[in-house]
Amino acid sequence: MGLAAVAARRVTAQGVAPARQAAPLPRTADGKPDLSGIWEVLSKADYNIEPHSASRLAPASAGIVEGGGLPYKPGMVEKRKANVAARATADTESKCYLPGVPRIMYIEHPFQIVQTPDSVLMLFEYVHATRNVFLNSPHLKGPLDWWMGDSRGKWEGDALVVDANNFNEDTWFDRAGNFHSDALHIVERYTLADRDHINYTATIDDSKVFTRPWTMNMVFYRHTEPNFRLLDYECYAFALDDVPIVPTN
Repeated sequence: MGLAAVAARRVTAQGVAPARQAAPLPRTADGKPDLSGIWEVLSKADYNIEPHSASRLAPASAGIVEGGGLPYKPGMVEKRKANVAARATADTESKCYLPGVPRIMYIEHPFQIVQTPDSVLMLFEYVHATRNVFLNSPHLKGPLDWWMGDSRGKWEGDALVVDANNFNEDTWFDRAGNFHSDALHIVERYTLADRDHINYTATIDDSKVFTRPWTMNMVFYRHTEPNFRLLDYECYAFALDDVPIVPTN
């Protein structure tokens, strides 16, 4: 008898039931994993996608970049530092502009997925942003320089794979000034781990800024609270830390 079988027999003999099989994934009428629902990340990646310690400006985070640091080309780190110095006015989030992709996926607000056989619609609480992922259709002819890019998807087994391009160069990955150019190309994978969790990866390719493609990964958590729904979020284009709060009668 093998060691694994012996160990399993010992666990059963001690009164601990063997692990139950995972529940089947929820599926749509056409057999695809059903991603519909309201989701949100627990990550603090919007502050900085790289690992960082806590500071006055950001909570600590282990980061979401595989391998830790970003593979910037020579001279690009200096630009990131300049972005940080000017973030109060340069970051699109401070100006209430659309935050771009993939940042919209991990900004600290929930989003809703509505899934059909031909498209996947994403509705974001943050500034009423939307993404339309059209399935099995080609990209529009570019360059288009869109804030949220052009997203086209397909199913590879049980994973939704989204190819996104045609971005402008004005959005950042986070508040720490990590940035991209208009050559940004993203391949995202949405894989339903179980009913309440989506494993998400985004592989970033931008030869103007980085020496090689790199990947971020995180988990989306389903909101299961009764009657949970997206609410209005109205963005205000100023830094609250710099504006005195005056009480009203």
